[in-house]
Amino acid sequence: MSMDELKRQAAARALQEVRDGMRLGLGTGSTAKYFVELLGDKVRAGLNVVGVPTSEATRADALRCGVPLTTLDEIDRLDLTVDGADEVDGALDLIKGGGGALLREKIVAAASDRMIVIADESKWVATLGRFPLPVEVIPFGLAATRRAIAQACAESGVSGEMVLRKAKDGHVFVTDGGHWIVDAHLTRIQDARRLAGLLSTIPGVVEHGLFVGLATQAILAGAQGIRVIDRP
Repeated sequence: MSMDELKRQAAARALQEVRDGMRLGLGTGSTAKYFVELLGDKVRAGLNVVGVPTSEATRADALRCGVPLTTLDEIDRLDLTVDGADEVDGALDLIKGGGGALLREKIVAAASDRMIVIADESKWVATLGRFPLPVEVIPFGLAATRRAIAQACAESGVSGEMVLRKAKDGHVFVTDGGHWIVDAHLTRIQDARRLAGLLSTIPGVVEHGLFVGLATQAILAGAQGIRVIDRP
């Protein structure tokens, strides 16, 4: 079974949690894209929902698929967010931001009563950190901010290279919010909660890709079928 088929299976299982009248957070990335497309099929069949997209790419996908959209300025709470992840551990803590949408993704997740993570089983890890941790920063004072990120990592017992993300054209990658991303190559993050707290105190850091305590359920698709894991 191909990776795309696994992602679609996870998205289809998450769609079973959607009810008529729900306000949904719509995630970003290849797996979340399948969810938006399948949700569009249901909307065309009569399902009444409204979504808040977590990126301009997801907004475009939702509009293309006919999913009605709103904003967090118009509604103050979401029933459910469905999003992908770059890594998921046993506590359902996550690394997100490989697609560069971590800031809006975290805002939407925090405004949701529930967050379901959909992924193929390769994203399930014993310890976070194999995937580089995205840290969204403002361009001003980049060198000072990068040093502070490295110091925060050291204080939480990890270290690695701090790499400014580049786009496919070789220029600096720019997020939807106009910020840059430093990818911290850390290998193993033993205390995600401590590192998340330290990163959040750094001037110049807009947001980081550690999603601690936000996901309530993970739906993982693999060769043996679907696994549904609830947060301990």
